[in-house]
Amino acid sequence: MDQAPGSPQGPQDAPSLPTCYRHPDRETGIRCTRCERPICPECMVSASVGFQCPDCVRNGSGTGHAPNASTPRTLAGGTITSDPRLLTKILIGVNLAVFLLQLTLGDRFTDRFQLLGSAYVPGFVSMQGVAEGQWYRLLTSMFLHGSYYHIIFNMLSLWWIGGPLEAALGRARYLALYLVSGLAGSALTYLIAAQNQPSLGASGAIFGLFGATAILMRRLNYDMRPILALLVINLIFTFGMSNIAWQAHIGGLVGGVVIGYAMVHAPRERRSLVQYGVCGVVMVAVVVMTLIRTGQLI
Repeated sequence: MDQAPGSPQGPQDAPSLPTCYRHPDRETGIRCTRCERPICPECMVSASVGFQCPDCVRNGSGTGHAPNASTPRTLAGGTITSDPRLLTKILIGVNLAVFLLQLTLGDRFTDRFQLLGSAYVPGFVSMQGVAEGQWYRLLTSMFLHGSYYHIIFNMLSLWWIGGPLEAALGRARYLALYLVSGLAGSALTYLIAAQNQPSLGASGAIFGLFGATAILMRRLNYDMRPILALLVINLIFTFGMSNIAWQAHIGGLVGGVVIGYAMVHAPRERRSLVQYGVCGVVMVAVVVMTLIRTGQLI
């Protein structure tokens, strides 16, 4: 609520917002996505993700600052590139290429690489599954899909959510988020689902991107309602439809929230250590879940 000029401020009033670094008389809740200094609406310059201050824009375009100025970075500390969606395009291409292989080579190819705990699969002479030493299934299942509808929906989600997130994080951090979130979804599915229940799809990784996007939007003080509404709709489908591995969705979402928080809130002086350290912690959780389930099945 706005406060009338001259009205007293009690000890319970909320603390005031920071002021724009160029206009100290103007309070603002927006910060530059590169240098993180507070900026008012007059100083905000629209960028691929969020806003930048005039100084960072000039530095980034190379129009008149010292030659030793620091390299422009994304909000999470990644390198700004000429094509901020390149990795998203590559991931979509890989998923489509693998789906084409599924259509060409048939069920035997899918059966070899989809996520499976431990079961007898027709056409194979031995038991198949992660518990049989086929740990690669935790990763390869992330690039398989069960139908045209499945891959179209996932790839559209990857394009809409992944592109802006890649621009905000940078390629290396974005790839780490995608892969580790997907593995978290695979590991939770392996841990909880029936040992003979097959699972496949990029949904675990994409739910990780959903979680990280929500954290990023909160960090930038964006309106959270659109992403929360989209997430709720996806969760309704997750639990309301049959033949959906909800474990992969929840595992990916939790992994994405944890990693996303580290990506956008890590202190600048130890940014990479914290970001990749948290990715490592989530990977340890993936290994622990995998070992526990394997011990139960062998």
